This record gives sequence, C-alpha cells and structure tokens, in this order.
Amino acid sequence: MEHVDLLVIGAGQSGLSTAAVAARTGWSRPLVLEAGGDTAGAWPSYYDSLTLFSPARYSALPGHPFPGDPDRYPTRDEVADYLRTVAKSLDADIRTHAPVTAVRPTSGDAFTVETGNGEQWSARAVVAASGAFTHPHSPDLPGRRSYAGRQLHSADYRSPVDFEGARVLVVGAGNSAIQIAADLAPLARVTLASRAPVRWMAQRVLGRDIHWWTRYTGLDIAPIRRQLARLPVSVLDDGTYRNALEKGGVDRREMFNALTEEGVIWADGTRETVDAVIWATGYRHRYPYLTGTPALDDRHRPLQRLGVSTTVPGLGYVGIEFQRGFASNSLRGAARDAKYVLTRLRRAAPRGRRPPSATSPADQEPSHEPPQRPRGRHRSDDVPPRRRGTDHLPGRDRRG
Repeated sequence: MEHVDLLVIGAGQSGLSTAAVAARTGWSRPLVLEAGGDTAGAWPSYYDSLTLFSPARYSALPGHPFPGDPDRYPTRDEVADYLRTVAKSLDADIRTHAPVTAVRPTSGDAFTVETGNGEQWSARAVVAASGAFTHPHSPDLPGRRSYAGRQLHSADYRSPVDFEGARVLVVGAGNSAIQIAADLAPLARVTLASRAPVRWMAQRVLGRDIHWWTRYTGLDIAPIRRQLARLPVSVLDDGTYRNALEKGGVDRREMFNALTEEGVIWADGTRETVDAVIWATGYRHRYPYLTGTPALDDRHRPLQRLGVSTTVPGLGYVGIEFQRGFASNSLRGAARDAKYVLTRLRRAAPRGRRPPSATSPADQEPSHEPPQRPRGRHRSDDVPPRRRGTDHLPGRDRRG
C-alpha cells in the first residue's frame, strides 16, 4: 500500500485550493483524488449564463492570478478553464476517475483510503474537499410527486431556450435564483417564489466593489460566522439583474404551499397552472466515504470546528459554508480556510512524525489591494462552534 503524508479528496475549487497551499504550510507533495474526469469541480455543469459575483482579482488561488482584467466578473467557462490551468501547474499528484469510497482511521494516527477502482493508500492526514455543489437540495412539498409539469434543480438548468413561452416558477431568493429568473425573463413568463423577499445588496459602494470593502474591513475573515449564518440571503447587484427582472415582468410571490397535477396552490389559496418549476434551493454537503466513522453525527454532518475534525485526529475539511467566515465555500475564501486547516493538522501531527517542511510556513499568499488594517483579535479560532446549519435558507450560493 502506497503511503502519502497528505491526501486531498476532490479536485474542484476547494481541493485545488488545498493543494495550492500545501507546501506553504509545510506539507510535502499532496495526493489529490477526484471522482470525475475533470479538475474544474462542478463548474462545467452550471447554467450557461452564470458569472461570479466577485471580481477576478478576489477570486484567484494563491500564486495563480486570474488572467485578463482583474476587475471583471468571470463567467462559468472562464472559471472552469482557470481551475484546469491551475491544476496543471500545481506541485501535486492529481488523479482523476478515482472516486473515494471509504476513509478509515487506523492505529498509528493514519488513515486507509479506498477508491472504487480498488486502489488503497495510507495517509497521515486527509482533507475532505468534495461534495459542496454535488448534492442538490429541494423541499419535499405536498403534491410534488403528483405534479405533471417539468421540475428541475438549478444544478440541471442550462439555458432559457427550452422554456420559450412557458409559465415558469423559480423557487429561491439567492444569487442563482435571480440569475436564472433574469435569464428566463426574455423568453418565458417568470415568477420568483420564496419564503422571504429578495434582499438586494449594492455591488459597488462609494465607487468600489463590495469585495474591496469586505477585505478592507476584515469582514471576509472576521470571527462572526455564527452571526453570518443567521443573516437572510442577500443578492449582490449593480442594477443589472434588478432591471432585467423588472423589464422582463418578473414578479415575486410568497412561497406556494403545495403542488397539484397542473400547477401550484399559493399561500392565499389560489391555484395556478404552471409549466415548469426550477428549484434554486441550494445544496447539502455529503461525505459518503466517511459513513461509519466517528467523523459524522447522526444526521451525517461533519463534527468539526473551523474545518478541523473534533472526533478524528488528522482529518480536516475545506469548502463548508461559513466554515471560518463570510468567504468560506467560495473561490476567494477556500485557500484561506485550507491554509488554516493544514496548519492546524500539521501542528497536531505526532512529534517526530510530522511531514517535512517544503517551504517556510511563513510564506504568505499574494495580497490584493487594499492592505489589511490591524483589527485587534480577529482570530477565527476564537469562534465557538456553529450548531445551526444554513440549509433552511433557500437559494444560498457561495460559489463566487
């Protein structure tokens, strides 16, 4: 059985971010196992019109600047191509078509990792960086199984062409719901259905993108993840999407109570025939390869604090929503979380069996303007563990 010091599960944005900072945190060349055949994560499967809500300059991995205008908002295909390019340049052993089926803690502070191909590895540390956008979630409302119209999750939506002239409900109030509704508006009759109204947030404030301000004020890394998780979903917009919805006649209604064979029953009791329902209701993280280990609770959620397992030494996570702060589970935040997790895992390695340091742990990721101001004790490890999930918030999307 081959032995590696660090094994990363997943070669999407979280896995590549982890591999990118491995050497900076003292780990030797990591092994990255990807179930699919691509190193772009779920990005190639998203809808055609998807763009990041954060500028390119804030969406790059350490040491790998995004090509082109740093102030533009990259498209789906640009992000996928960027991740593929990064994967080729990393000092990491990345293996595709290697679906991890089991991670088993063993004696001697190590893990045995198995794939569906029958391969096995022994690893000193394992980082689970998969599953953030591969398990779509949608509510099981009354009548849903009897509805004869078209139903699909936003994960399966591609373009408005197939919905021309149709009556479509888009369920959700987050970024994906708004982008899809705006995309459909010129060709279909669209209504947004959500439990809470859409809350708009200005993309630019005082002439600068909001991400400049979150970095300048420290909100990106501030230890307020529990408070952030309780906030309602907000949609960043410079006016483009709001205008598109108004121009296309898209309205918003309180969430319907049930579905019928022909359509829906609204909260006021009225019935309406609809042709299609698109569920932009987010995703739920899944770690099937950890089933049967002490890593998960009885609801299959990871027992972790700030991305470090509290029950299995040597196990970490990258890509969990609000894992450490506002930018977790996004391109701009995954590398910071990975750096923290890998540093903690390395410090916790048994004395005399720590991985060799490839570079100085003091190496820092490239900084973006503006420089950080001192903020006192804004330390993520001062935050108590979050006990309340965010799956109840429809449409929450942390990709960009």
